[in-house]
Amino acid sequence: HLVDINGLSDLNYIREQDGYLCIGAMTRESDLEISELIAEKYPILKDTSEVIADPLVRNLATVGGNIAHGDPANDHPATMVALNAEIVVNGPAGLLNGGKRTIPIDEFFVGPLMTALAENEILTEIRVPSSNGKSGASYIKLERKVGDYAIAGAAATLHFDGDVCSKAGIALTNVGSTPVRATQSQDALVGTTISQEDAEKAGELAAAASQPVGDHRGSEEYKRAVVKVLTTRAILKAKSRAGGEK
Repeated sequence: HLVDINGLSDLNYIREQDGYLCIGAMTRESDLEISELIAEKYPILKDTSEVIADPLVRNLATVGGNIAHGDPANDHPATMVALNAEIVVNGPAGLLNGGKRTIPIDEFFVGPLMTALAENEILTEIRVPSSNGKSGASYIKLERKVGDYAIAGAAATLHFDGDVCSKAGIALTNVGSTPVRATQSQDALVGTTISQEDAEKAGELAAAASQPVGDHRGSEEYKRAVVKVLTTRAILKAKSRAGGEK
């Protein structure tokens, strides 16, 4: 059976609470585009929503739906992996009887179009650790035409202690059976000042971590080359934002 949850208006919100940015599952993509909080502190989410489909779709499509679908070609999954998000789900037992649980993002996507959601659960909230201190993030994708699924995409998040990167997150869109966390790529950035050379090295490592399949959007070799370039650009954009650029 298909259950319409559009009536759950209580799940449409964007707010900071208890150290997290909390996004209700029914929040529309267009809400992310116009949110002052998102634009000011979490522009990577604006990056992401702006490249999903077209304005008509973004007025109807929800952030929760983009994630719960489990499609590695969707844009929010990689962004949320890079941001180390948590996924809140609810089942029939309800909030007071243990029906609510929180799933780390790295455990949520288990295969193509498959997630850790049980058949009797729904995704209710996405939680992103609050953006504090010197940090920046960016999402970039390449598409054949505006609104298309990505040939590939790259999300980068950076945290700094002074001028040195103290933590990084790199994740990729549509180059694996799930969003790909490029662990070696993100680890290579820690302890560096994120020079052009550092970013390019991380881009190479991200390309090596990708697992693309050749199709009408391009060959495996081409997609890996795209990943290298996009990851490098996303990292440098994230660094610029950490320095105050919007």
